[in-house]
Amino acid sequence: MLIDTHCHIHDANYPLDIGDVLTRAHHAGVNQMICVGTSVLSSSDAIQFAAQHEHIYASIGVHPHDTQEGWQGINSLSDPSIIAVGEIGLDYFYTHSPRETQIKALEWQIDLAMTRNLPIIFHVREAFDDFWPIFDNFSGIRGVLHSFTDTSANLDEALKRGLFIGSNGISTFTKSTEQRAMFAKIPIENMLLETDAPFLTPAPLRGKINEPAFVRNVAEYHAITRGISLEEIASKTSANARALFALS
Repeated sequence: MLIDTHCHIHDANYPLDIGDVLTRAHHAGVNQMICVGTSVLSSSDAIQFAAQHEHIYASIGVHPHDTQEGWQGINSLSDPSIIAVGEIGLDYFYTHSPRETQIKALEWQIDLAMTRNLPIIFHVREAFDDFWPIFDNFSGIRGVLHSFTDTSANLDEALKRGLFIGSNGISTFTKSTEQRAMFAKIPIENMLLETDAPFLTPAPLRGKINEPAFVRNVAEYHAITRGISLEEIASKTSANARALFALS
């Protein structure tokens, strides 16, 4: 069994037929998915979507891009399908929201996750110099760095803090030798698989709209590059996901 630990197929503008998407996921061995919120509305939609579909879970959070629109509204969201807070973090590659606003929202949402005893799905892009001090102001954070593509040095910092690392289609198509070396360094004990659907479609499917079934391609890539079986990658990454998000 494979688990897509990060997708956005619940979004209203997701362009594929959901029934077909879920059927293809099942045929690919992807039997559980986490729909990740990026705003208050998107988080609410993730909860509703999870309630309508078996083996799908919701994560609530406001993406750093959207923090200038407000984030406190996610505190009103409560449902058994909620298994994480995220995706939250800092993004300095694009400054759709001011850095000061992103930082305030990140701190507030970490506090919410700690209050609810939930793991966190982090989005951090070109902002680790600010992120690590904020992270270290809290104790006991459990979480994953979603779509991690940063340096080996920041990978080491993440592993020192006990974080999981989310690997998606980027690992299959990046031309950066530094990134390829970094992906090879991720311990399988710390790896989660994800699609970020509809974004970041893995090779060899570039040009298609991404969907949870394609997490199998990410798994196959890591199996080949590490010289291990697909079954081992699937088993260990799924066990990681179940442990972090308390999935049954």
